[in-house]
Amino acid sequence: MKNFTSYLKKAFGITLVLIVLCGVAYPLVMTGAGQLLFKKQANGSMIEINGKKVGSELIGQEFEGEQYFQGRVSSVNYNVYSEKEKEDGTYTGPASGSYNYGSTTEELQTRVEKDMEAFQKKYENATGKELEGEVPADLLTASGSGLDPHISPSSAKVQIPIVVANSGLSEEEVETIVEENTEHKFLGIFGEEKVNVLKCNIEIAEKMGVTLDE
Repeated sequence: MKNFTSYLKKAFGITLVLIVLCGVAYPLVMTGAGQLLFKKQANGSMIEINGKKVGSELIGQEFEGEQYFQGRVSSVNYNVYSEKEKEDGTYTGPASGSYNYGSTTEELQTRVEKDMEAFQKKYENATGKELEGEVPADLLTASGSGLDPHISPSSAKVQIPIVVANSGLSEEEVETIVEENTEHKFLGIFGEEKVNVLKCNIEIAEKMGVTLDE
């Protein structure tokens, strides 16, 4: 019985120490270190304009107006829903993910064809000529999360004439904005080049004399 009581006390003591170390001390130290050394990243890499948060560098969002770059297709609509959809239960709260359609799924093929036609028409209306080449795949397909904040450089490039025609900015100005907000390969070899849509649109809005926080 004495041995049992002794073992129980030791087990209780070890459990208590581990709770304090792992459940209190470690989280506090890591949270403090994060806030001290990587405050922006620890708080969601938020972007502020005039003291108001307009979005995160890490999460995509929907933009209205052809004066702005458009991101990828989102199966969760970037978590943007109308009041009606909230009331009737269509919107069930923040989510991420995709439909996981196979490449031969009829519904996916129909949607892609419709989006392709819509983009080609938008390009023709902006430039007065037909689009040469294909619409980049990432403008027609959803990411795994449905919240991807980036598009490929080719997807940004093909949208430049549309943005120029609707924003009043010069082609050179828009190209510079894209280049400044392009994240290049790590060490020149790892990963892929990508363009942050939100950052591009913030600069476009500023040059147009408006802000995205309005």
